[in-house]
Amino acid sequence: MDHKFDFGTDDHDNIVYVRPVQTEDLPADVQEQIGDIKTVFAVHNAEGERLALVRDRELAFVLARQNDLSPVTVH
Repeated sequence: MDHKFDFGTDDHDNIVYVRPVQTEDLPADVQEQIGDIKTVFAVHNAEGERLALVRDRELAFVLARQNDLSPVTVH
């Protein structure tokens, strides 16, 4: 248990954050495209830039993983 392990660099560029977003908080043109859905899930990079909006949490995680990203949930 005293073996050193190289975790690589401190570069966490592959982490994305998934959080719920109320559609009423989105711009009107986006709300029109979403329809009657009350909550969608946003995928953000480490700098907070929104990368995607999807209909549910599971899809957000699948999307991230398909793009070699590591999703984590944000409250």
